[in-house]
Amino acid sequence: MNLIRSTRRQFQFRLGRREKQVLLGLLELYPCLPAAHQPLSKAGGLPGQETGQGLLDEALAEQRQDNRRQLQALLADPGRFQEEETGWRLSLSPADLEWLLQVLNDIRVGSWVLLGSPEKRLARLDEKTAPHYWAMEMSGQFQMQFLEAIQGPN
Repeated sequence: MNLIRSTRRQFQFRLGRREKQVLLGLLELYPCLPAAHQPLSKAGGLPGQETGQGLLDEALAEQRQDNRRQLQALLADPGRFQEEETGWRLSLSPADLEWLLQVLNDIRVGSWVLLGSPEKRLARLDEKTAPHYWAMEMSGQFQMQFLEAIQGPN
């Protein structure tokens, strides 16, 4: 993926055919972060913690549903991806790009959590861990390329 052009109003990227397939495949994994991953507090036994945790879980579930709808709308937008001779042109507003970074972060961190939150590189991949490892690495790669586009050439 390469940044073609950036203005204050729009970023344009060129993606190869496979890159587009990888990005779309990743985005289908959203939401990936397990719902129970974000506790209200690490300390147990706080007054009202159960009620507060329920409200937090409910708000996060609603946010995930909204993000999923927004993601589907973004991908359904006919002007978002334009086919070119060598692949695809992806156009994103700065707000869309920031939001897409958050979605990719959910996929990356969620995959890491599903792998058991390893501190070191996995010693062995199998049919259970390989998809999560792939999602974690690929979402991180797209995040890095998008962040480089936002930050500019320096």
